[in-house]
Amino acid sequence: MQSRHAVLSPANLLFPLALVLFEFSVYIANDMVQPAMLMVTREFLVDASWVPAAMTAFLIGGALLPWLTGPLSDRIGRRPVLLGGVVYFTLACLATWWVNSIESFMLLRVLQGVGLCFINAVGYAAVQEAFEEKAAVKVTALMANVALIAPLVGPLAGAALVEVAPWRSCFVVIAALSGLSLVGLWWKMPETVQAGADKTPLLRMGGAYLALLRDSRFVQSALCIPLLALPLMGWIALSPVLLVKDLGMSTMAYGLMQLPVFGGLIAGNLALVFLADRWPLGRSVFVGMLPIVGGLSLMLAGVLFAEEPVWLMVAGMSLMTFGEGMSFGVLYRFALMASDIAKGTVSAGMSMLSMAGYAVGIEAFRLAYVAGGMAGFAVASVCTALLFVVLARRTVPQAMAERAEPVGELAAQSA
Repeated sequence: MQSRHAVLSPANLLFPLALVLFEFSVYIANDMVQPAMLMVTREFLVDASWVPAAMTAFLIGGALLPWLTGPLSDRIGRRPVLLGGVVYFTLACLATWWVNSIESFMLLRVLQGVGLCFINAVGYAAVQEAFEEKAAVKVTALMANVALIAPLVGPLAGAALVEVAPWRSCFVVIAALSGLSLVGLWWKMPETVQAGADKTPLLRMGGAYLALLRDSRFVQSALCIPLLALPLMGWIALSPVLLVKDLGMSTMAYGLMQLPVFGGLIAGNLALVFLADRWPLGRSVFVGMLPIVGGLSLMLAGVLFAEEPVWLMVAGMSLMTFGEGMSFGVLYRFALMASDIAKGTVSAGMSMLSMAGYAVGIEAFRLAYVAGGMAGFAVASVCTALLFVVLARRTVPQAMAERAEPVGELAAQSA
């Protein structure tokens, strides 16, 4: 174990960079594959309704094991659990080469999604432990920017790759990136917990999770994260259908439409890094509510009233993602610190709630699209954003008050 870093430097950023390369590999396993899903459905002779199901299956996998990976890392150390997870994910990607039906493909998507269980429940917990609070928020925002290269370039890279190679080759590329991250983590990842310090038997860890679920403050803080991210997750899952199938765009044009959307998210994260030392921790969440709700309302107006809705849809989603970038790193820190239980367990609880929320939410977005087309998707996005605002206005002021941060004026301004 080592002392926490209060100042960011190239030397102490090497571990987060190695971790974010693994995160990038896991995320691109979703984003790079989405442009290929229409080819997958054609090869296995099924209809296009299976396209968003691939993302749902991936997220279900992400909800399967955090209950174990987090507490296990509390007990034996973050480092061995994370390294083992990277090896597992690499092998799961390589196995895609041999799938021969849509059912086996979806099963493997679930198994690949388990890779998500090692990012938040183990990797991000280690980052929060390795850095002081404001430094941790800035590192989280910087990591998010690197990770966002996945949804930014993933659709473009996937669309370009499937033009010249079989869709299965996407997973070979992903496995190679994951293997590279393994080398970096083996070299630079510190151990942030004392192995064996947590003596709670793994068979009794259900009690810790029950205590977390009974803690309304923790549950509300943790649920802010999927509510904040669901409009973007729904966009990632359904935009191949919205843009390619409904609006007749090419797969390359679809990929280009992702650039401003994820560019907004990167800009929001950079704004958070710049403002973290200048604003009270939490103010950016209140400020970010305005572009979140305003952007999604603009998207809804475009779908309902514009002759060519794609431009207002993309502009609205870009505003929304800017607000998400300003908020995510702070909300993650607030949720992690909302309970005094061991942070591996808390992080695992957050991950399970998030992954379950994403899976349920994306399925709800799919049903909204089936019922109402593009308008159904836009209405679902606005409703989710409003739920986020209501919940965040309950949890953020309390977290700020514990840090002696002024919240009254900010909360009033966000009303």
